[in-house]
Amino acid sequence: MSTPPSQREQYLVINAMGQQTTVLASLLTRLCLEQRCLIVSSRMSRHGTTTALLLQVSGNWDALARLESLLPPLAKREHFTVSMSRSQSLVERPQALPYNVFVTAAQRPELIGELCAFFQQLGIDIEEFYSFTYQAQHTGTAMLNLTLTIAIPAKTQLSWLREQFLDFCDELNLDAVIEPWRPLH
Repeated sequence: MSTPPSQREQYLVINAMGQQTTVLASLLTRLCLEQRCLIVSSRMSRHGTTTALLLQVSGNWDALARLESLLPPLAKREHFTVSMSRSQSLVERPQALPYNVFVTAAQRPELIGELCAFFQQLGIDIEEFYSFTYQAQHTGTAMLNLTLTIAIPAKTQLSWLREQFLDFCDELNLDAVIEPWRPLH
């Protein structure tokens, strides 16, 4: 069980992209440890030949400042790109229900943007999304598989939202479902 960070804890979000997955992860996690920064959350994925690594780290002001100063020279030496941004903890958030949205459809360039705009218009935050395209086995059709995790404001009537979402999906000819988020464990 993790303990909540103290008031003095600060946050830094690091986005790194490079060609070597394991090297990139090893370099950045080791550097965070050496600078006494705690990795709060992380995600890594491959996109073609490029690997993207996203880290949120916490530490005191001095530790994060050292980390910020060491990352650009390391990125230059090891041939990866890096961007950083100071962040804050999400202490106060409105009551919201986590839900997953699963969509399968024929690939169209505008599809992901239309889904994001749908939830934006309803004031529903997208917490994360994951998508990939593939060729359908029997027909060769380019397909899209998309999973979104959304935060539905607690005051939202779920039956109304489901109806709006199903109507939206019918208009765009999407096979989709919206259901409560469930932990993997």
